Amino acid sequence: MTTTHHPRAKVAAEIPAVPLTTEGYSVLHQMMRFRRSAWRAISDGEKSAIASEAASVLSAMEQNSAGQSALYSLIGHKGDLMFIHFRESFADLNQAELKLANVRLSDYLEHTSSYLSIIELGLYESTVKAYQSLAERGIEPHSEAWKREIAETVARQKEAMRPRLYPEIPPHRYACFYPMDRRRGEDKNWYTLPIEERARQMNDHGLVGRRYAGEVKQIITGSIGFDDWEWGVDLFADDPLVFKKLIYEMRFDEVSAVYALFGQFYVGVRCPASALEKLLGGELPK
Repeated sequence: MTTTHHPRAKVAAEIPAVPLTTEGYSVLHQMMRFRRSAWRAISDGEKSAIASEAASVLSAMEQNSAGQSALYSLIGHKGDLMFIHFRESFADLNQAELKLANVRLSDYLEHTSSYLSIIELGLYESTVKAYQSLAERGIEPHSEAWKREIAETVARQKEAMRPRLYPEIPPHRYACFYPMDRRRGEDKNWYTLPIEERARQMNDHGLVGRRYAGEVKQIITGSIGFDDWEWGVDLFADDPLVFKKLIYEMRFDEVSAVYALFGQFYVGVRCPASALEKLLGGELPK
């Protein structure tokens, strides 16, 4: 009896399951409650001095050339303020935290939540092509030759995608942040799907987002090993209704409908540092 060999099946079996990623800015979200009762107890002159000091520090952070910070007035009960920080390293994020903690305004703020992550671009299409090419050439996964070629692939992608990995915080009036996971367990598990199938679903998922490119700016951050969820998603727009429309439409594609789990949503209005005193006084800047 003749045995038929299937080289493509052998190649697929040798392809690692983990997709390549490339990373950019480190990101920290800080959600805080403003202790208004304590704030009301101090004089107007003291309020002005405290707000002025904080605005000066935050203004410098807004204009930082190696990753910016931005302040948002949160809507709802989950907090009053949200700071978003983009920096080149986790140490730089910690330095941003310390700067804010050392201004007198911090005496009137209480953390309600925070989220640590890093801007991430998944390279599903490049991963499948690279893994298949290496397998077809007989290069052993995780060998020195394999690691060298994978590093070169990631380096090329990082250079090509640099503007997306190291962006400015979009200037839009509204921001929406939420963390998310991919489903594990029960009868559906994202992590047991073949990498080619995950690549297909992610491509379909991305097509929905691209239809909203002129209305909303999306920044995806990875947080596996850093925080309680697997990814963070930031959406920025001048009309918050687009958040609902985009996320609702995405719920109907396969990767979201079958595999997505979502954490708490935070929506805020951008407040420039120069208008901080006005915000603390109960007036939302225009």
